[in-house]
Amino acid sequence: MRLTDCHNFHDFRRLAQRRLPGPIFNYIDGGADDEQTLRRNSAAFGGVDLVPGILRGVTDVDLSVTTMGQKLDLPVYLSPTALQRLFHHQGERATAAAAEKFGTMFGVSSLGTVSMEELARKHRTPQCYQFYFHKDRGLNRAMMQKAKESGIKVMMLTVDSITGGNRERDLRTGFSIPFRLTLGGMAQFAMKPMWGLNYLTHEKFSLPQLDAHIDMQGDSLTIGRYFTEMLDPSMTWDDVALMVRDWGGEFCLKGVMSTEDARRAAEIGCTGIVLSNHGGRQLDGSRTGFDQLDEIVQAVGDRLDVMMDGGVQRGTHVLKALSLGAKAVGLGRFYLYALAAAGQAGVERALTQMRAELLRDMRLMGARSVADLGPDNLRFR
Repeated sequence: MRLTDCHNFHDFRRLAQRRLPGPIFNYIDGGADDEQTLRRNSAAFGGVDLVPGILRGVTDVDLSVTTMGQKLDLPVYLSPTALQRLFHHQGERATAAAAEKFGTMFGVSSLGTVSMEELARKHRTPQCYQFYFHKDRGLNRAMMQKAKESGIKVMMLTVDSITGGNRERDLRTGFSIPFRLTLGGMAQFAMKPMWGLNYLTHEKFSLPQLDAHIDMQGDSLTIGRYFTEMLDPSMTWDDVALMVRDWGGEFCLKGVMSTEDARRAAEIGCTGIVLSNHGGRQLDGSRTGFDQLDEIVQAVGDRLDVMMDGGVQRGTHVLKALSLGAKAVGLGRFYLYALAAAGQAGVERALTQMRAELLRDMRLMGARSVADLGPDNLRFR
């Protein structure tokens, strides 16, 4: 199977599975507990039908949107995700370059493997910085200050991960950073020698956003332990309000799911929220961002920008979210599988296909621009 054999989300997933050692593939692929929410994220889109309009004279289609003060050429952005250089040695460098080529926003994670400063210097496309609220308040302030000095315009605080989700696939393989694998996990690495060769012959793995503040070299820090031991479960709305004031710019909460919390975010000065259940990796059995989108847009859509992520695999999924009022839609596994499959070339192919689907589907809907989409385009089953 080659990159040219990849024509949709599922093809990229299959190629990624062939190229990655099992523990790393399962880290991307897995969710919490019984993975019900992971599956529901995509299934939710199937409960809504598109109602196309005809004879609208659609020749040119404008896919651009503005969200969080950033003009994007596409109504999708590349959500911040951790550990990208484990999936492909290019990591965030490939993601950022592809995002710039397509004129959209990308995110850098606190657990990113390329520094936000480097990416901000190299790329003019909008960049958001996603960070977690640590017990060490000085670390929180330092990370925000570093983002500001780097010229990043959008701060994105993840609020659904004050403790780690129960990701049983990782427990079975022993997946951790640095690697401390079970015997079964080591055997799966041995079966993918090309991945190991690339890992050993390229830049040493690091977490530059954290390395200056946390010594991770002498311990086996699992992702679950990072969330459980280093993040602060006592975080409150007062803490976030202070960060919003200190940042003084576009500030987004990622992981909002209730109307009450969306209203509170608007009240403390947030300019955006992302409806998200962390890709089904935290609270299994929770609602999906798409399920909650309509009621939250109706409640606060005139006060801040509402975005969503989770389970997006097709252009039609994006159109359904835009029709309900989402300002933009975040892609996660959609581009991670493509990154794992072929680096920058894979991400660019995935985005090329997404753009083609959006253009074709907009024409079939009779919509010249995103502004032409609305609830009248949808019927719930």
